[in-house]
Amino acid sequence: MRILVMGGSVFLGQAFAQEAIDRGHTLTVFNRGKSGPDIEGAENLHGDRENSADLEALAAAGPWDAVIDTSGFHPRTVGQSAGALSAHAETYLFVSSFHVYSDWPAGPVSEDSARHACPPDAAVEDVPGNALKAGCERAVEKYFEGDVLILNPGLIVGPRETPGRLLWWLERMARGGDVLAPGRADRTIQFIDARDVAAFALDLLEAGAAGHYLVTGPEDTTTLGELLELCAQVTEAGARPVWIDEELLADHEVGAWTELPFWATEQPAMAGAWAASPAKAVDAGLRCRPIGETVADTWEWLRGRGPSETPYRQGDIVLGIDPEKERGVLRAWQAKAGTR
Repeated sequence: MRILVMGGSVFLGQAFAQEAIDRGHTLTVFNRGKSGPDIEGAENLHGDRENSADLEALAAAGPWDAVIDTSGFHPRTVGQSAGALSAHAETYLFVSSFHVYSDWPAGPVSEDSARHACPPDAAVEDVPGNALKAGCERAVEKYFEGDVLILNPGLIVGPRETPGRLLWWLERMARGGDVLAPGRADRTIQFIDARDVAAFALDLLEAGAAGHYLVTGPEDTTTLGELLELCAQVTEAGARPVWIDEELLADHEVGAWTELPFWATEQPAMAGAWAASPAKAVDAGLRCRPIGETVADTWEWLRGRGPSETPYRQGDIVLGIDPEKERGVLRAWQAKAGTR
């Protein structure tokens, strides 16, 4: 197949590019050339997808059997790309997210769940951020005349991860000592390795599939306790998770999801965070590698890269609890335990 990847310079885009190359496909990568190095083994084209002249030049470099869009965040921009490439590719695969589902994270979701109301031509300032991906999906469906394949991944982890949820936990465990662990160790969580997303997507493209697929690990993939223990094991720094109940965490205003990544509280607003059904994708061939393999591979990559020079972020929010705040919560927990 001839495949065009929109993006391809970081994390998920790199996973798609590598998977396509490993399978022997002819790959073109289109990006600004600013976020990462060119992909070895691919034709690397540089340009800005928001520039109509760059899109025209890109279209002229076709045709392709499939476009894989890993870097679309704004409906108008995605619509322009889909329209420009419509006559130059057979399938447009758009990587969306769980954020399109209006019921998530409060309730369980599947491919049939309602999506946020966001028009395909919406400007960024017109709608809340969580709704933008829903508008992007509609833009592809409106402006691309061939087959449309849309993936809705949950949290994606693995080597080269952004924004760095698993990386933060690995670096924290590598510092050793008592580690604030939130809530219950047996709380089931869901996520998926970027390499498994890419492999499943290429399987679908090779089979000529279309439609929507929710892509994440099964609901019984792992627990938060297992994940943190694996992080402690691979870093070999003697870190000891200390499990602290949500009441005390709330008293100290510890932020779920951001200050302690992968922690979704058991309050109603987040009750469905780990209740997504990938049944359709599993029936279509989705396979997820053992979480221990993902953790070990990510740590190996992280050790080679070294500590991040800037904080990990989810949008404008810094991920990870401040060390002094963590120590304060641990002291409060120990004091509370001493009064029992």
